[in-house]
Amino acid sequence: MDVFVIPAGSDRYELYYEHDGDVEDDQEPPSGGLLARLQRQFAELLRAAEEHPRRRAERAGAPTSWMGRMQDWLFSWIAERIAEQRLLWNLRRKTAAVAVHPEGVAFDEVLVHIRRSLQRDYERHRFWLVVDAIGLVLSWPLTVIPGPNVLLFYFLFRVGGHWMSMRGATQGRHRVVWTGRPRQWLDELAALQQVYPHSRRERVEEIASELHLRNLPVFFDRVTRGRKTR
Repeated sequence: MDVFVIPAGSDRYELYYEHDGDVEDDQEPPSGGLLARLQRQFAELLRAAEEHPRRRAERAGAPTSWMGRMQDWLFSWIAERIAEQRLLWNLRRKTAAVAVHPEGVAFDEVLVHIRRSLQRDYERHRFWLVVDAIGLVLSWPLTVIPGPNVLLFYFLFRVGGHWMSMRGATQGRHRVVWTGRPRQWLDELAALQQVYPHSRRERVEEIASELHLRNLPVFFDRVTRGRKTR
């Protein structure tokens, strides 16, 4: 598993991971109990979100109801959140990972940044897990209403996603054995972070192509927003 350490500011780095496969579900939970039911519903929600683009294309042009449009929005939003949390989710099952980092930064220093970033992620997801768990409990009575429950699906995804992210952050900090692989293109990204997006776009796209990272330009613009000076 390759994790890219992207320069995003003065002594600041963001972890980036890109993988086109589906998210690996947890093992099938026990057959009984509320927790098992929630786990199954969460796994079904992930599969539905990942299949949503295909199903939406199949019914292109067909009229949709207000509830159908709400579901389209929800599944599109979930797909975006899956992409954002894919690094942590995939770390849950890993025991080894490669940190692809700038040549100008020693691996020991890179490792400090990785563990610091994972600790921040853990604390952030722990906070929102509590908040969204309250929302899930409050929305649970709505399960008696027939039809898809968009609000319940929203909180169910949030709670399940935060829990998986916390597990991934813990695995990455304490159990994953990290090794380094320096790449010169990441040093160039460090210089480009101070350049306005329209001036650097072509070069960032070339670097992304060299690294086989299709979505890196969008990620790089997002994490360096507000730091362009020339």
